[in-house]
Amino acid sequence: MTKEIDVYRDWLGIKEAARPLNHYQLLRLKQFEDNAAAIRSNYRKMNAHVRKYATGEFAAQSQALLNELAKAMLCLTDAQRKGEYDATLGRADKGGLRRRSFEEVLLANGTLDQAKLEKARNYAKAVGLEVRDAVIQQKLATPDVVMLAYAEAIGLPYVELEDVGVAEDVVPLIPPPTARQHSFVPIMADETQVLMASPNPLVPDVEEELRLRLGKTIRSVLCTPAAINEAVAKYYPRDAVAVAPVAAPKGAATKAAAPAKQAAAPKDVTPEEERKQQRLFAILGFNMTVIVTVVLLFLLKGGLYRMGWTDVILAAVVGVIGATVGYVLGPKFSS
Repeated sequence: MTKEIDVYRDWLGIKEAARPLNHYQLLRLKQFEDNAAAIRSNYRKMNAHVRKYATGEFAAQSQALLNELAKAMLCLTDAQRKGEYDATLGRADKGGLRRRSFEEVLLANGTLDQAKLEKARNYAKAVGLEVRDAVIQQKLATPDVVMLAYAEAIGLPYVELEDVGVAEDVVPLIPPPTARQHSFVPIMADETQVLMASPNPLVPDVEEELRLRLGKTIRSVLCTPAAINEAVAKYYPRDAVAVAPVAAPKGAATKAAAPAKQAAAPKDVTPEEERKQQRLFAILGFNMTVIVTVVLLFLLKGGLYRMGWTDVILAAVVGVIGATVGYVLGPKFSS
């Protein structure tokens, strides 16, 4: 017979008798703690402690408490959700405090000095990357430190996938091509929302598609690119078939949907490949429209010697329009 225990008192040393505990009490933080690093630090310590009970007679209680700790941490490190949650606890509105930019966070935390930051900027500009990705590719800082700084800058939570795992009951409800193309996996779900882990915030179109499919609010959580690539390869392999659209009713437990057969799965395109395609189509669009414009002006004016600077400017403007059209529409017609 399993012994009755109070996991909050016996494992976490929390003496408060009133239940349920709020997130700050659960993570043993001062009320309305705003330091995301302190919140994550307490979470990691408590997570490691509770995992000691993950095997044996208290395995179920351990897993339930781990989930509760993760939910509390993810809420308190999400700027928007934290503000809403604090308001329910009676906190007055702090007003619109300016968040530091990603580069400001890197400098303030001592992750990079000005010289290394400039190196990352130059590399990012040369190869067409974000500064964040340039810092990682140049190995100027470890990916987890970079992603933590990025999370702080944009006000989203950051997780280590090994701490929270993947919501395997939600995995079959998401089309594999969508998960692979946009690099995300579900990590947690309840009656009203699903948390998706990705190196980048989900774009609004994908977020809306998932909301309609799952019937729940979709929230982004950040993690390292390497961690998400490993998880996507495991849960959404390239031979996985797409699933039929399905919306889980609100308040109902999420169940796996049977895979639907399709004649052909959409072609997988990674975000990097998509950006490369867009650049190629932009160049092609610019070149083609400039050539066509110059040929037309040549025919209309009766020779190159009759063409002036206004014609050159006109050709360049038309070329920019062609490049824009190629950038936006080219990849869609090629898929």
